[in-house]
Amino acid sequence: MSAHPTEGLRRERLPNGVTLLVQRRRSAPAAALVTHVRAGFLDEPDDVAGISHVLEHMLFKGTPSLGPGELARRTKALGGSLNAYTSYDRTVYYATVPARHAIEAVALQADQVRNPLFDPEELRRELGVIIQEARRKLDTPSAVAGERLHELLFDAHRIRRWRIGTEPVLEAFRREDVAAYHASRYTPGRVIVTLVGDLDEDEALAALREKWGDWSRPDVPIAVGPPETARAEMRALRLSGDVSQAEVVLGWRGTGPLAPDAPALDLVSALLTSGRGSRLQRLLREPGIVAGVGASHYGAEDVGVFALGAELEPARLAQALPLVLGAVRDLAEREVSDRELDRVRTLMLLRMRRRLERYESRATALAGAEADGDVSHLDREESELLAVTPADVREVAARYLAPDAFSAVAYMPQQDATPFDLAELLRTRSAPPVAPEPSDEVAWKPRPTAPIARVTRRTAHGVHHLALPGLDLLTARHGDVPQVSLAVYRRRAERERLDNAGLAALAVRTMVRGTTDRDAAQLALAMESLGGVLSPSLGGDVVAFGASIVAERVSHAAELLRDVLTAPRFDPAAIEIERALLLDDARAVADDMGRFPFQLALSQAFNDSGYGAPALGTAESLAALTEQDVRNWHQRALAKGPTTVVAVGDTDPEALADELAAVFSGIGSDAPDAPPGMAALIAAGQRVEHRDRQQSALAMIFPGPARTDPARFAAEVWSAIAGGLGGRLFESLRSARSLAYTVMASSWQRREAGALLTYIAMAPERLDEARDAMLEELAAFRAAPPSADELQRAVAMLAGQAEIARQGAGALAGEIADAWLLGEGLIELDDPGAPYRSVTAEAVHAVASASLDPARRAEGVVAAGLPG
Repeated sequence: MSAHPTEGLRRERLPNGVTLLVQRRRSAPAAALVTHVRAGFLDEPDDVAGISHVLEHMLFKGTPSLGPGELARRTKALGGSLNAYTSYDRTVYYATVPARHAIEAVALQADQVRNPLFDPEELRRELGVIIQEARRKLDTPSAVAGERLHELLFDAHRIRRWRIGTEPVLEAFRREDVAAYHASRYTPGRVIVTLVGDLDEDEALAALREKWGDWSRPDVPIAVGPPETARAEMRALRLSGDVSQAEVVLGWRGTGPLAPDAPALDLVSALLTSGRGSRLQRLLREPGIVAGVGASHYGAEDVGVFALGAELEPARLAQALPLVLGAVRDLAEREVSDRELDRVRTLMLLRMRRRLERYESRATALAGAEADGDVSHLDREESELLAVTPADVREVAARYLAPDAFSAVAYMPQQDATPFDLAELLRTRSAPPVAPEPSDEVAWKPRPTAPIARVTRRTAHGVHHLALPGLDLLTARHGDVPQVSLAVYRRRAERERLDNAGLAALAVRTMVRGTTDRDAAQLALAMESLGGVLSPSLGGDVVAFGASIVAERVSHAAELLRDVLTAPRFDPAAIEIERALLLDDARAVADDMGRFPFQLALSQAFNDSGYGAPALGTAESLAALTEQDVRNWHQRALAKGPTTVVAVGDTDPEALADELAAVFSGIGSDAPDAPPGMAALIAAGQRVEHRDRQQSALAMIFPGPARTDPARFAAEVWSAIAGGLGGRLFESLRSARSLAYTVMASSWQRREAGALLTYIAMAPERLDEARDAMLEELAAFRAAPPSADELQRAVAMLAGQAEIARQGAGALAGEIADAWLLGEGLIELDDPGAPYRSVTAEAVHAVASASLDPARRAEGVVAAGLPG
């Protein structure tokens, strides 16, 4: 990196024990404020398990100077956003605001954390919301499997408990319980406040001292949970539910985040699943045995977990488990090559650097390192990672990932009879060591260069534009991390119907499985040797392939992207594998209580065509697609046509454009780029799926402004007034009525169509009540314009968020691509907040009146229980 993460950090410990951290950053006019409290799930006695999370919720419910919801409304009015989370050993409150409002945010957050009211009636209502959140978690197989894994892995440690709390315990909490927990855990010595942004450090520290220096509260002894003394042993648990795929997770006991072995264990997890070239991706995902696979090593204080999870068809479990355990065993028995270790380290180093680009992530990381006892540890993370040797990897894999010391949980479809028990694990634990076949060394062929004709260039709106026939290269300098966010784009040239749904997804996914020069493994390893993961993206209007890579290797990454776009291999076997994986992913969407209601609503709204065609396809449409269909789609949609390349990073934009031009010259054409035309406009109606779930979910779609409609800004202001913390729907349906944990509103904008969306998930018996309440609130938007206060808060938030969005190179690159491909051009970059500031209450009312007609809505419903 160009600088240590703590360079310029100002650290101060106040006499009362509060620790202050302030760091100036200049890549965006933003500030991120984090209050880290060293109190989380592991600090809770058994009889109040879940209370840390309850307390987190209640800190948004008012202080003597802030009424319920007022904190969110005032933060919105500053142009900011805020939220919080509770983890094993911490609860973290965070807000991001324009830098000029950082001092005001300090006052609000200090009041929030220090002075909660704990109104009994607010607590009663919020407990109802948290119970809905707990039920939503019970409807999430990955969450259930992960929590039950901890229960199997540990006999005594508090990590084995259901973190969010059980309904009987949650229902029993009273004001005095929560207030006493706050008094004992939220003490000055347990609090770290971090402020990162484009601000004067002296002013920031003075403001923090003022708001935190007079806080006096004694530290009290906190009883710690019992240590884990029993030896880990092999255990298995089989669960079942209304899901279409199996969710399987294996776990071993790991170590705490600052333990000497932690970097090597992190590398083991990356070797197994980071990037398409990783061992389990190549052994399981690439051959189509699993729909997804991931590994992680996480921990807190004195405890850690190394987990491996996969989604797959139950019938493939007997094939997958020996490969998983064999891959783990191979790492414990044979040293990895220096080349493989270097590839994974490069990926991890760039990921660590990207994490520190965004101010909020940086502030959270600084506070976390300080809480762990040494903020300067952030400066040593890279060197510790680089110091890990192949022998270290082998040693920690052998010591921690023993074949007789893991637990496993499988969440299976209800009607499936596939065995999963201790006997099954015993049969597979001695799987022979297995590793994917080593690939050839990455070879970079010199590309012939020729004079580039008809070049025009200009720099405007902070972006360098180099134009060639059919090709636009857009480059910009941003940040201080030596990396470049690079992507090549083409607009979508045709829409799908129900009978060929999934064709574009099948083609795009198969394209990253090899080119005429490289097979799938060689392609993946080549990109990952540059620090990036080759990522295809299929949006409603745009197809893209991209990666973030080390700055000095941009031309190599560009070479790979060009070959993917213009010379895909389309191996028939690869097409068949991706066809099966697409079907797996489509089933996963159907199991998702967040995504599936929207898919149902969009399918209804657009008559199963265009934006309403299932992007991943259906069993029928995928089965009907042929290899020739895939090749023909590529020829029509991607082989020729106007092309846009966007690259943003810490490098000279003109030199970067010239480097890219040498690779991409000749890739585009001046063929017309007209929109493909929608098959249908939004059609009213309802689609319902009945599932055996703890909750029901309802999505509504109303016709609204498209991406090119000037009224889209008023639509976004409406969504900011309606949704989010402090929004009308949140306050009415969640805070006042405790109908749901999740309530949202948004403006959905595509090139040719737009919509206003709402969503709510609730207890099954309250589905009709929730629908009526939602429609009642939406009717109020049609009846009258928003108040002046509502308008001011929403406009300030949207303008502020637009102003502070460019903290990372990837965010700026995405903004450039969106403006160029779907908007009015680069002029949109000059003052992205200006269009919001010109929105009036009358404009919002006009959009609401035109859009929120209940007779024109499309609904998607996932209803718990059987049809009545």
